[in-house]
Amino acid sequence: MMDHNTIRRAEKRDIPGILRLLVQVNMVHHNIRPDLFNGPATKYTAEELEAIIADDNTPVFVCADEAGQVLGHSFCVFQQHVGHNILTDVKTLYIDDLCVDEAVRGQRIGHALYEYILDFARQSGCYNVTLNVWAGNDSALAFYQRQGLRMQKYGMEKIL
Repeated sequence: MMDHNTIRRAEKRDIPGILRLLVQVNMVHHNIRPDLFNGPATKYTAEELEAIIADDNTPVFVCADEAGQVLGHSFCVFQQHVGHNILTDVKTLYIDDLCVDEAVRGQRIGHALYEYILDFARQSGCYNVTLNVWAGNDSALAFYQRQGLRMQKYGMEKIL
């Protein structure tokens, strides 16, 4: 159902819609790990979002319908380790967050956002795209595997 939706860089006018989706993201994490995530909450304030959106090193993309309603978003961060002792200096686009509104999931909006991010990363000279998925977020893991992502590393913990 992407016919009348647009994917583009986020703008200040998108902040209320992004904040609404950030609560949805937070609640997924809160429901999986209430020991680590408060809920309901947002990871950023409106003021912080305005600064993030304005920063070319942290591109934010939205999928919006004809009325401008934010249906999905993705927060990205460029990463590069120039001059590092053991890491090469490849340029990476890290996907910090990708969310599609619960009310419109299943319409391939997430797939379209992800493909848009890949194109953006290629045009930006990136070597790869990376992201993290919390253990227990099985639907996100399945989505990313369908997009062709593969395991890069494992994060582990022992609760004391």
